[in-house]
Amino acid sequence: MGQSVRVRVRLGIRERRISRNTRLVAESRRYLVTTVAQARTIVSTWLQAIGLHNAVQIGLPEIDDRHHIWRVGLRSGRRTTIGEVVIDAYTTEVLADKTTKPDLLETRLLQKPEPGAAPLPRTPAPYSVSKLRNTIGQGDCTDLIDQMPTGSVDLIFTSPPYFNARPEYSEYEVYEQYLLKMRGVIRRCSRVLSEGRFFVMNSSPVLLRRSSRNEASRRLAVPFDLHRVFIEEGFDFIDDIVWVKPEGAGWATGRGRRFAADRNPLQYKAVPVTEYVMVYRKRTDRLIDWHIRNHPDPQLVLDSKIPDGYEKTNVWRIQPSTRSEHPAPFPIALAERVIKYYSFKGDVVLDPFAGSGTVGAAASRLARRFVLFEINPEYVKLMQSDVENWLGKNADQVLWIGCEPPAPSLCLL
Repeated sequence: MGQSVRVRVRLGIRERRISRNTRLVAESRRYLVTTVAQARTIVSTWLQAIGLHNAVQIGLPEIDDRHHIWRVGLRSGRRTTIGEVVIDAYTTEVLADKTTKPDLLETRLLQKPEPGAAPLPRTPAPYSVSKLRNTIGQGDCTDLIDQMPTGSVDLIFTSPPYFNARPEYSEYEVYEQYLLKMRGVIRRCSRVLSEGRFFVMNSSPVLLRRSSRNEASRRLAVPFDLHRVFIEEGFDFIDDIVWVKPEGAGWATGRGRRFAADRNPLQYKAVPVTEYVMVYRKRTDRLIDWHIRNHPDPQLVLDSKIPDGYEKTNVWRIQPSTRSEHPAPFPIALAERVIKYYSFKGDVVLDPFAGSGTVGAAASRLARRFVLFEINPEYVKLMQSDVENWLGKNADQVLWIGCEPPAPSLCLL
């Protein structure tokens, strides 16, 4: 027992040599999993297989030699325990009947009701008019949306941060974390969106530049991954609108320059000059006409009719915005079209990733109310400086959350 013992363990293609002066219990029982490091490796592989390796943290593995198993706790980013993995110490197998199910892990990560919870009874509701006033909030939109009344929003239009498109405009290092964040936002937005109303999202594929000449660049199909999330979260797909920019707009990405120089086959890459404006409707058994027939103010419905000159196809040609203070602005013309086509005058429009407030400016022009959430204080300052231009003397009626209202200008005193 006092002599040095060398144990050799094979896990997949890895081999580890462990030298000690005493035998571990796991070694004396001839377990294949004898160390904490090996248990963590098994759990890491299992998390990769279910697609949660970037969203879940692995706790400290503990051996239970009475049952010949290892127990490994799983935690969320906030260090809250959300489950455990149980490993057969003899075989290295993850015991599915004793391990927290992957769908339950995802449920707990997203903080949604767990299976088996009694559904809330659904009672027919009349057409409700939101009582929200124009609002600008600084902070994480998931926290701010949680404070909103259910069904208090008539339209959601947003352009979320583009994953790693520009380092200063992205907080996500791993794409799976980004998608998980977007799922949480979409779920919360579904709660505050009125039944049968629209959620419109502007997004585009993102190019991940190669870190060296020995690696290939990658392009992430962000709109199509988000589409799956929308469907899974209870939305019906309505339209895919293609926003077309001038041809020169896409050359800033660098895509297509190699082919333009060499013209070799296989090197061709199209220069991106489009983004997607994806339109979804919160799932309901009510037809769209129900909202028109049951609106409590028929005159507002008449006043909201779209005049001639509207877009007849799903290809919209709009000049991009060039506002320098924000790294990824979208043009106010785009916001105005979405708001006109998918809301009535007097409605409430929510933008959970408001940036410099383009949706607020467009909503004000079109006699709608706005709710704007933005985490970056610099962009909130832009809205503070612009809100008087949007609303004039009514700017002092805006509700400010998490930030101070701007000082009233002399012309309003």
